Amino acid sequence: MAVLKVKFTKTKRDKLAQILWILNWVSVVSGIILFSLGLFLKIEIKKRNEVMAKGDVNSVPNMLISVGVIACIINFLGGKICYDCSDANKFSRWKLVMLPYIVCTFCFTFCILVGALMCYTMRNELEESLYLGLRDAIKFYKDTDIPGRCFLKKTVDMLQIGFQCCGNNGFRDWFEIQWVSARYLNMASKEVLDRLKSNVDGKFLVDGVPFSCCNPSSPRPCIQYQLTNNSAHYNYDFLAEELNIWVKGCREALLDYYTAIMRAIGIAALLIWLFELSVLIGVRYLQTAMKNVLLLGDLQGESDGWLLENSFVETAKYNINIIKNLGKANQISTVSGMNDPNIDVQNTNCGKTNVKTKSIPAA
Repeated sequence: MAVLKVKFTKTKRDKLAQILWILNWVSVVSGIILFSLGLFLKIEIKKRNEVMAKGDVNSVPNMLISVGVIACIINFLGGKICYDCSDANKFSRWKLVMLPYIVCTFCFTFCILVGALMCYTMRNELEESLYLGLRDAIKFYKDTDIPGRCFLKKTVDMLQIGFQCCGNNGFRDWFEIQWVSARYLNMASKEVLDRLKSNVDGKFLVDGVPFSCCNPSSPRPCIQYQLTNNSAHYNYDFLAEELNIWVKGCREALLDYYTAIMRAIGIAALLIWLFELSVLIGVRYLQTAMKNVLLLGDLQGESDGWLLENSFVETAKYNINIIKNLGKANQISTVSGMNDPNIDVQNTNCGKTNVKTKSIPAA
């Protein structure tokens, strides 16, 4: 029994073909939108490439870009097919193409759904990439004279100012590394030497942060050093008073920024997927209705269109059997060959000419 069978007249078939022709061109625009969203996300990720570790963070934008290009090609072809389906004579040349086209389009719409879901599952990979990238960027913050790292100070400072954040997980990350270059340390100072000697690795560690961590909206001048020492500053309580530096870590700030972008892109991709799926259903109805009208032979009469010719269970069983039997037509069965009586039979005297034949006795 056919699933969701609908009866179409000649007028309904023509209107359906015209509507689907318009919708396919709208789908071309949706493909351009997918391509643009993927390109936008790729550019945004590349802007912070210096503070991201190498990983699969570009898999989502690459997926959206690829799906967008394929959408433009498939829907352009679909528009041409639907335009010709308004004429039964022109439909005959697309008759054998439409079913493979529908199958390919269904797989393509599934890729759109996968791309939309990937926008929501990318957070973990992005968080790990940001954690490792920011850790290394902060570690090499002081290396302004080393080629390949000299740009990291500016990158981190602009990042902390732009996203109003400090450190990787928070401002305390700066306490654990030497972020002041040795060329700017006064080695004649007893305080500097004592700090270098007090550390096992010989690093100059301070409870301070770079200037880019300062909050310009703070009512008091920025306190960068001795952040945990209440006696070092007038009217200052480290535990009770709100700090005049950014408290949020840059990993969290960047993760929130990219998560908001990916959620918006994911919603757009889901809407495009629903739209593409509705167009595909319409094309399926048009294909079955035009196929049946040709079988009936009355081009002006009514014809049935359906989503599936048989029930879901029967269709699933039929497709599973096709998959199981793929390649079996050309496969030699070794089990049946073992019982073949013609195997291992010696073909004796095939090339001899002096073979003695028995004479037939005369009656």
